[in-house]
Amino acid sequence: MRVKNKGFGPVLLRDYPIGTLGLMDDGRGLSRVFLWREDALPCGWPEGETPLTAQGAEELDEYFSGKRKAFTVALSPHGTAFQLSVWEALRAVPYGQTKSYGQIAAAVGRPQAARAVGMANHDNPLLIFTPCHRIVGSGGALTGFACGLEVKRRLLELEGALPANKK
Repeated sequence: MRVKNKGFGPVLLRDYPIGTLGLMDDGRGLSRVFLWREDALPCGWPEGETPLTAQGAEELDEYFSGKRKAFTVALSPHGTAFQLSVWEALRAVPYGQTKSYGQIAAAVGRPQAARAVGMANHDNPLLIFTPCHRIVGSGGALTGFACGLEVKRRLLELEGALPANKK
């Protein structure tokens, strides 16, 4: 998902077991959490910390150390009405559990829209906070994760949610 600077604050970069994550907010809540790559930020995007990104980073520290299973930092994702409904459904999937794309499609009232759910997952702007890594293919297959299946596997292992046939 391309991000245009529409009132986003500076990006806070922090190292975690899965790589460097960038956290950004829009003044109302975290709006972007992403796996940082050299080409992930437009030239000149300022680095810095805000109270919201600092809280998000602290909660991620706790998550990766096994001390946090739910997040409390305010979130402010930007997307279409359908994407927002999917992302809300993703946040309802508890720590340590997985759901299928079809189950999320049914949860948002569009039972035939599993592929559209997959696209909304791909465009999820809030990695980990909106846990798209908890969504698996039918039968528990690890499929479709923008950060790569190895990152998805590591997050599910951390949560104890990796299906036994996928370890």
